[in-house]
Amino acid sequence: MFKKKLHWYKVAESREELFAAGNKIVEVMAGEKPICVAIHQENLHACAAKCPHAGGRMAQGWLDPVGNIVCPLHRYRFDLKNGRNISGEGYYLKTYSIEEREEGVFVGVEQYGLG
Repeated sequence: MFKKKLHWYKVAESREELFAAGNKIVEVMAGEKPICVAIHQENLHACAAKCPHAGGRMAQGWLDPVGNIVCPLHRYRFDLKNGRNISGEGYYLKTYSIEEREEGVFVGVEQYGLG
């Protein structure tokens, strides 16, 4: 039987490092997986790097006034808390756990193994 567990990857030393260029959205690597990290109202969020509709790079998009991430290709909007498509197209953007720790910023990626 396969078990799912989170593997935590350090993606930055601090939130300041992530957003040093002034961007509100950046793309990082969690192991070999590209992840999009955004900051809205001082809260960090992590989601898939590509839009589930047409593969647009989410880090090239923007945040709307209420904090939804907007795909740069077709302007599909996704709730950063749960990945739900709020512009009505029915897609879902994968979201990831993210934590700030004393040692840095970490993203949790599901991994499956025997157990």
